[in-house]
Parts: sequence; structure tokens; C-alpha cells
Amino acid sequence: MTARRSADPVTVPTGIAVTDFLAGIVHPARRRDADRLVSLYTGLTGQPARMWGPSIIGFGTYHYRYASGREGDAAAAGFSPRKAATTLYLPDGVGAHADLLERLGPHTTGVGCLYVKDLDGVDLEVLTAVLGRSWATVTATTPFTTRLSGPHAG
Repeated sequence: MTARRSADPVTVPTGIAVTDFLAGIVHPARRRDADRLVSLYTGLTGQPARMWGPSIIGFGTYHYRYASGREGDAAAAGFSPRKAATTLYLPDGVGAHADLLERLGPHTTGVGCLYVKDLDGVDLEVLTAVLGRSWATVTATTPFTTRLSGPHAG
């Protein structure tokens, strides 16, 4: 077995079937929301769902390059049904969507993540607009140079 170097990407496409992953989600709200999000993202992106790492469902790819020179490929859109909340990844950063997030409903955020406990509690039109805007931004240019700083600066 080859040891992973610290600079090697951890979140890469896997051979895990998305349907198998979805079937293993125990929390009923996370399972329901994951099914809904797969449909939403598939319609929005026109891309099939595939697993990135052990727990991220991603759609499409983009190439990123940090100011440090580190670069790689990642899902252009995606989410992960975590125990505490569903994490929706916004590679262009949460700040790019502040205007819409004010109208979303109950959620929390990180630098590039949106956390939602229950899709029934948020405005799905607003969520779709956020996800669509993020997708359009990330896929508009190749390579995409991130605007993130701090711990995500590579």
C-alpha cells in the first residue's frame, strides 16, 4: 500500500454507486433531501451524479488553481448529507451569494459551504438560484481561480 502524500487530493471521483450511497443514509430527512438534491442538481447542471470521496455527491468538474500554485480538479457542484446537516458546496464562496442567502431561510455557512438541516424549511427557488449561480460561475472559465483565502488557500 502506498502512503498518501499530504499534497495529494483526498476528494476524487470514486467507483461507489450513488444509489448505493443514498441507500445507506440512515437519517430520514437527510435521505429525503439527498434524493431531492440529486434531482435538482441533475436538472440544473445537466450532469450525472457521481461520488467524490466516500460521502460527496458531485456534478461535473472544474479545474482550480490557488494563488500558492496548488491546483487540481473538483466537483463543480455537489453536496454531502452529513449527520448534523446537509452540506452544499459553493466553490465560488458563500460571499458571492449573500444577497440570495438573506432570503433562503434557516441555514448556516462556512467559507465555501452552506449547511441546511431540512430542505422543507428553506425557499427552494432561492436555493436553486444560489446553486445555479455558483455552477455558472465555476464552469464559466477554465481553469477557475479560487477567490478563497485563509485555510482554503492551498
